Amino acid sequence: MDQSTLNTLGRHLQAMRQAKGLSLSQLAAGAGIAKSNLSRLEQGNGNPTLDTIWRLAMQLNVPFGALVHPLSGSVGEAGVEVKLIDQGKDKPNVDAYWMSIAPGTHRQAEAHATGTQETITLISGSLEAGLLDEATCLSPGQSVTFAADKPHVYKTGKDWATCLITIVYTGNT
Repeated sequence: MDQSTLNTLGRHLQAMRQAKGLSLSQLAAGAGIAKSNLSRLEQGNGNPTLDTIWRLAMQLNVPFGALVHPLSGSVGEAGVEVKLIDQGKDKPNVDAYWMSIAPGTHRQAEAHATGTQETITLISGSLEAGLLDEATCLSPGQSVTFAADKPHVYKTGKDWATCLITIVYTGNT
């Protein structure tokens, strides 16, 4: 993440935390991160993982997209880049993302908020995605939908994979 993106994320995260009436300690403890790390993140420092951003969004009781929507760039780590394309304004909340995954990547994602459903449509490359014990091998044009409120996985082969992800939040977010 470049410095401008980190600064924007930090300011937005701080504003959302304060709007919810949460202290740094409360949000950090709920998200399972150190208070000092959250403080650095709010100051535009650090290098948050996707899972950290997801946990912060869950603790703020907002969709992931609500936390990252002011960012002009993508967020990512270790060969996985995610960019918010659009965020629905209706109920249930629906977010659409573009995701690019480097060759040889095996990413295990933490469970999202209760009731969250994820659909992945592969654009290029090959990808194995879904629940840990029930991942589906996708070819371009194929899709898989699964309950993302359980740990899930994304695995690529020898080529980059590009996909569209739709996340539907039917729970309390």
